[in-house]
Amino acid sequence: MLEIDGVSKRFGSTVALDGMSLTVRPGELYGFVGANGAGKTTTMRIALGVLAADAGEVRLDGRPLDAASRRRIGYMPEERGLYPRMAVGTQLRYLAELRGRSAADARAAADRWTERLGIADRRGDEVQRLSLGNQQRVQLAAALVADPDVLVLDEPFSGLDPLAVDVMSEVLRERRDAGAPVVFSSHQLELVERLCDRVGIVRAGRAVAEGTVEELRDASAPELLVVAPHAPPGWADALPGVAGTRAAHEGTVVTLADPSDATLTAVLDAARRTGPVLEFRRLRPPLAEIYRDTVASTGTPAPPEAPGAAA
Repeated sequence: MLEIDGVSKRFGSTVALDGMSLTVRPGELYGFVGANGAGKTTTMRIALGVLAADAGEVRLDGRPLDAASRRRIGYMPEERGLYPRMAVGTQLRYLAELRGRSAADARAAADRWTERLGIADRRGDEVQRLSLGNQQRVQLAAALVADPDVLVLDEPFSGLDPLAVDVMSEVLRERRDAGAPVVFSSHQLELVERLCDRVGIVRAGRAVAEGTVEELRDASAPELLVVAPHAPPGWADALPGVAGTRAAHEGTVVTLADPSDATLTAVLDAARRTGPVLEFRRLRPPLAEIYRDTVASTGTPAPPEAPGAAA
């Protein structure tokens, strides 16, 4: 289990992290989402020991991280962390040996992961000669080549085509199913929603929401879609238990302050009084909408991005 506990970090007058806390459990895919400058990359760099926290603690399996335990973490940075003029296979073997693998094990691991990620035919190519998508595959292979116990990935899907996204997704699920805690940041919220067991939403260096997508949905204001073609504007605004309405392309979205059966019945009856009701259903907001609402509801602006501390 990877725990980020009350971690804070400043860059001069800029607060990058303000008591950031999150937990990634064994056998869990955790999506870490937030705007640029929210603190995602800074959090990951502190977990890897690239940056030192001003306060708080990072623990792996209940113990504070040290140099030895950090070797158990496979890290994929958002920026390319590869030697551009070194051949793919040579580089992966070198990185595996740096993490303590024997030369034979390093070669076998490099071969296995380049084959698994569809870049076996590029082992002899310099990284700089690869497409951005294939460089991203090599970057993932570099995170995996030493068989880490934990994966921390910063924007791993950036620049990938749909087939490569499928391969990357399958690999992350396999690591999760093998019992590894896997955390990754991404702006591709549909992908996060589809892949992740739990999601953490961050803003201004703080975690502002955490849970499964269903838990985050349940915590958001419940809404109904009502399609009643003859209903006038604001037809449900004054009903008990209704927080407000807004026009939608299909009809009216009714936000409920009280989602009880009595409120649902009152809304349906009011809609029927205006004429035929073609549709009446509970909306299940996508993660992108939950994210927008959650970030907006915090009411505090995100700090400016510090040099070398991108989100």
